Amino acid sequence: MKLPADGVQAFVLIAELGSYHRAAEALGLTQTALTRRIQKLEGFLGLTLFDRTTRAVRLSSVGSEFLPLATRLIADFTQGIERLRATSRLSVGDVTVAMLQSVAFRQLPDVLNAYARDYPQNRVQILERSGVLVTEAVRQGEADFGIHIQQDDDADLIEDQLMRDPLVLVCHRGHALAGTEAIRWADLSGIDLITLGGASGNRRLVEAELTAAGLPGRGRFVVESTPTAIALVSAGVGAAILPAASRATSVVEEFVEVLLTEPVIHRTISLVRRRNVSLTPAASAFYTVLKTRLSVVFA
Repeated sequence: MKLPADGVQAFVLIAELGSYHRAAEALGLTQTALTRRIQKLEGFLGLTLFDRTTRAVRLSSVGSEFLPLATRLIADFTQGIERLRATSRLSVGDVTVAMLQSVAFRQLPDVLNAYARDYPQNRVQILERSGVLVTEAVRQGEADFGIHIQQDDDADLIEDQLMRDPLVLVCHRGHALAGTEAIRWADLSGIDLITLGGASGNRRLVEAELTAAGLPGRGRFVVESTPTAIALVSAGVGAAILPAASRATSVVEEFVEVLLTEPVIHRTISLVRRRNVSLTPAASAFYTVLKTRLSVVFA
């Protein structure tokens, strides 16, 4: 038999007000309905909680013993409900997001500033991952949601597309290709290429096109993050194949982007979350901020 919580509430209110009539009015019940609640609670406990007379209602000895516990139960329950309502109303809570290192490096700071202004009480944990590792962090529940390179349709995941951007060759202004607007994949032969390896979501795209062009699938220099690739380009080590949205030219003014053509290859960045799993109010608020602001940034 389940604890009749409404009976505990009625019991505490009757004890406080000293009257069935006043307690029934406070709860918006008839005295008959209130009496049934108390009878159900007494039946559950196997005890008589009130000694009733025609003139007054008084706590029985066991009722007096039960009252402090019942009061705490109602107080804890009420406070718990209020905390939950505040969580919903104010979107209070912690959020964990898995995202591509390139997004965390370039676009995230402005978004976090905006979110922190609106939700100063919330803590945000960022899991910087490469490619498929973002997807797995979401799938395994390590993150509330993620920002990843869109994969093939997955029945377990929901995606909201943020942008599509082409792959480009990023080089220093002193590089031989710096004055070129576009270059074919097949014409990359002989260039010291910097490509992303490891779990990079772009790796499959890049290696497939290099191979199709009759070139080695991996560049001369293989790194695992966009910031490292940018650092190598800045040092004049080589030219990196990166997505245009990395905005490498905004990181280093001396950089130039050359569009890779025949074919032009796009990658798609999406927000991803688990299907049939509701986001917490705090996570939902951050999801909305990211979707709104990044869609504008990437446009």
